[in-house]
Amino acid sequence: MAKDFYATLDVSRNATGKEIRSAYRKLARKLHPDVNPGDAASEARFKEVNAAYDVLSDSDKRKKYDVYGDNWEHGEEIERARAHRGRGGLYNAGGSPGGQFRTYTFEGDPSELFGDTGADLFGGLFGGRRGRPRQRNLNIEQPVQVSLEEAHAGTARTILMNAMDDGASARRLEVKIPAGVQTGSRVRVAGEGLSEGGRKGDLLLVVDVLPHERFERKGDDLYADIEVPLSSAVLGGEVTVQAIGRKVALKVPPLTQNGRTIRLGGLGMPKLGSDQKGDLYVRVKVRLPEKLGDKEQKLFEELKAAGI
Repeated sequence: MAKDFYATLDVSRNATGKEIRSAYRKLARKLHPDVNPGDAASEARFKEVNAAYDVLSDSDKRKKYDVYGDNWEHGEEIERARAHRGRGGLYNAGGSPGGQFRTYTFEGDPSELFGDTGADLFGGLFGGRRGRPRQRNLNIEQPVQVSLEEAHAGTARTILMNAMDDGASARRLEVKIPAGVQTGSRVRVAGEGLSEGGRKGDLLLVVDVLPHERFERKGDDLYADIEVPLSSAVLGGEVTVQAIGRKVALKVPPLTQNGRTIRLGGLGMPKLGSDQKGDLYVRVKVRLPEKLGDKEQKLFEELKAAGI
């Protein structure tokens, strides 16, 4: 039975990317095989959730899915076939709860559908000219979650590969995940997928970087709040900022306003495949005193009288 990816993630068809990402993370944590060891039903559901997220988290794939449903992978081929014929075709491009049903009516000679010149309609839809079989996708996708610290420094995961249909026994793979990966990054391990007819697919680790309690990530840059005492905000001073893996001293200029953002160059995330790094942006949160003595009370009253 065809699967409705929106129902799989329990989101509406109008869900935003943020809502889809949030629903996926909630389900992935609940259904992950490490949380449910030996539970075949949870593992199967986990795979369905990842398949749905892979499509709906990608704007281009999602657009095709909204139109063509389970046949979204053939969307461009369908459109090319329509353009090639100029009249449409006898093909229902929906066919599942995930897509809209569209019927194209062919008005010419039916024999033209199976002409010898060029790719016929069905050949164009399913991978080439008449009689050419569509090759099986031999890649294996495996979701993997990493912390922001692991994405910053790079890490590794041990992947247990089940016995393959080509007779290969189960084995463990140590896979390095490079610094700078983001949610949606794919780490390719060549030749570790399925095998068929002398061909070998790849293992693709699909990365999900978990949210962090202190830092917000935007691309290769990080954002965080930093508390600054009122006296330092007014007169200037120095505060300690906790970056990932290190602490740095930040000089606060005099008369720094609450909410001001200060850039700390090179303290963000590594740029994938590069020696460069993004930046860390700290937002100033001026910390007001919680209690005043008589002296401090008098000083603030004098400031108030002076219009400050």
